[in-house]
Amino acid sequence: MKSINEFQNKKKNNNPITMVTCYDYWSAKIINETEIDAVLVGDSAAMVMHGFESTIYAEVEMMLYHISAVKRGLKDKLLIADFPFLAHGKGKRFAIEVADKYLKNGANAVKIEGAGSTIDIIKELIDSGIPVMGHLGLTPQSINSLGGYIVQGKSSHDAEKILNDALQLESAGCFAIVLELIPAELSKKITEQIKIPTIGIGAGRFTSGQILVLQDLLGLTKDFQPKFVRKYLNGFELIKEALNNFNKDVKENLFPNDEESF
Repeated sequence: MKSINEFQNKKKNNNPITMVTCYDYWSAKIINETEIDAVLVGDSAAMVMHGFESTIYAEVEMMLYHISAVKRGLKDKLLIADFPFLAHGKGKRFAIEVADKYLKNGANAVKIEGAGSTIDIIKELIDSGIPVMGHLGLTPQSINSLGGYIVQGKSSHDAEKILNDALQLESAGCFAIVLELIPAELSKKITEQIKIPTIGIGAGRFTSGQILVLQDLLGLTKDFQPKFVRKYLNGFELIKEALNNFNKDVKENLFPNDEESF
């Protein structure tokens, strides 16, 4: 998938969309060889790659560093990148400057959390020719005001607000919306009522597609198992075993051998 038009076509043809996060060159090269549809350079890089406790520590320069690294390894996939914390709250001019840098460093589109007062910024970006993906439900940049990583939209009032926000984002021109940590029935209702695709993470199976953090699905984070994550590999133990095997071979003088020496 190389264009946002293909997102629309996949929903029209009822073909599920697959996305994963990506933050660096080597994993981008691997993803480029897979059948995964698109990549998100998420502000989760602040946590996954830099060890911060939340995504609010991601900054524009950090994101540009990861966007350009991913782009060098990703040749055949759509690359979407997160606007970092408050980048869309500093006015339209600043938002356009950020998006300009993103696209010139390799992003094909940007993702922005929330609706409400953010709608005007999103419209401005789209009117300027910048594709925007929305993000509703649990919006990690608002984690302090949400009170933690908890399911959103459980009450009828909150569910109605998320649905209305989705309709606003569609009306503003977003090409897709990420739905995070909301009840499956709510994501089903939203997906049925809007024409643009929905991408779920912890939002059940009724969305137009799914996204997971690459390190989560590869099982690279020890003792991290949220309900919505399926581990497709026990990466942590496999890598640890490989490193211990290298350590053992060196200390027993088994590496390098004659064939591995000049």
